[in-house]
Amino acid sequence: MDPLDLSQPRDPLFRDPIVERVKRVAVVDVGSNSVRLVVFDGAARSPAYFYNEKVMCGIGASLTATGKLDIAGKERAIAAITRFVLIAEMMKASKLVSVGTAALREAKDGQEFCQKVAQKTGLKIQIASGVREAKLAAKGVLLASPDAKGIVSDMGGVSMELARVSQQRVGKCVSSRLGPLILDKLNLDSHQLKRHIRQTIEELFQEIKGKKQTLYLVGGSWRALARLNMYRTRYPLSVLNEYRLIPKEINETFDWFKTEQIGTVHHQTQISLDRLKNIDLSWQVLQQLAEVFEPTDIRISTHGIREGLLYERMPKKLRQSDPLIEACLFSEYNSARLPGYGNYLFNFIHPLFEGTTQKQKRLIHAVCLLHDVTWRSHPDYRAQICFENATRGNLGGIDHPDRIFIALSLYYRYKNFNSSDPYSTFLTLLNRQDIQLAEKVGKAIRFGAMLIVVAPDSLARLKFKPQKNYLVLRIPKVHKSIIGEVAQARLKALAKVMECDAEIKIV
Repeated sequence: MDPLDLSQPRDPLFRDPIVERVKRVAVVDVGSNSVRLVVFDGAARSPAYFYNEKVMCGIGASLTATGKLDIAGKERAIAAITRFVLIAEMMKASKLVSVGTAALREAKDGQEFCQKVAQKTGLKIQIASGVREAKLAAKGVLLASPDAKGIVSDMGGVSMELARVSQQRVGKCVSSRLGPLILDKLNLDSHQLKRHIRQTIEELFQEIKGKKQTLYLVGGSWRALARLNMYRTRYPLSVLNEYRLIPKEINETFDWFKTEQIGTVHHQTQISLDRLKNIDLSWQVLQQLAEVFEPTDIRISTHGIREGLLYERMPKKLRQSDPLIEACLFSEYNSARLPGYGNYLFNFIHPLFEGTTQKQKRLIHAVCLLHDVTWRSHPDYRAQICFENATRGNLGGIDHPDRIFIALSLYYRYKNFNSSDPYSTFLTLLNRQDIQLAEKVGKAIRFGAMLIVVAPDSLARLKFKPQKNYLVLRIPKVHKSIIGEVAQARLKALAKVMECDAEIKIV
């Protein structure tokens, strides 16, 4: 969406009849380790998890030894799926779909298990091929990050898939048997295992190519490694999606982990003990991926095949919309006093930021849409709540520095920020220029929000003259009384942070 074309507020796409097909879609994901139900709802292009439940069943635990699904795991899985189908029906899900991954694909009794589930619950599980699984994981990444470009790696318990993504399209997809459950049962010594992983990844590379690109990691094993690195480095944010790993941190984190007690790490990070016991296998695969593909950076995606199934059901118009802006429009529509005024506010303050990049204008637009969504909170805590919402909210299409920029701008919308503030550690993710820009945006919104509430189309216009370093507010004569003492003080504060003079002209 072009942030300059906002002369009229528009309804968010979640109110468009074309998106009815993706409202409250339920997905049952039958994996090697777990069975999960996710029900999506909320902003159509950046959906929230209306319901999310996981049961650790371990149906792939005996696959290497017997070639069949684990007997106890199957019983737990059927019980979980029976419950999930009932929950989806009671929630009146518009669509209930199910996908099975590598364990069901490779097990001799995989089809038999699916038939038993269908007979008991009516749910038809689609067993995905390795290529299909890779494609769904890549589409899940595109749901949250439409600009993703590089290689997506999805690791489950039994397999690891790779897919190329670029320009909102999925390219070549490949699959391998590099899941921890398989590697753990190969009975290879450390040198043999390393050679096996290396040879497999080199073969995958010959098929998919993609050296020196971004590597997107999908799956619980990768998320556990990222969580360990966050804990080790005392990273200020707890959001995993779009968390970035520097390739050299892979070895640093695992070297640190080997010196720690697993029980202590489990208690501090809440990573499951089963996941931590196999973390060395996931680490070895990632280490070899990094050596062979030489990624410029590594990013974690919390979106995978479940989100990929939802992405496939999105109309083209919805896929091409901006997940960040749609999420902010949804929040404004549901929580602001005057839905639609965020666009008016953006138009009002936009002349002050004509020299910014398109990416920065997009973030400023998002801030304007969110500027009033916490109005019901106690005034003493609005700044903090704004910050918390932005840094931890369900916002797609942004990385961690973007989150902090939005949060800091909204904080300045209500109060000044100082070095003793408990959120000051978050600012380490921003450069000095972005911190200064966030303050200008927050002060501009603090002033503008006083004016647009009255008559947004005709009340006032801001103009910044960079040659003269001059800020001009033009007010129609009929509305001149709207500029009282508080408004003048806020205009003066805005001019101060912009390091310019300001003038009010009555026209």
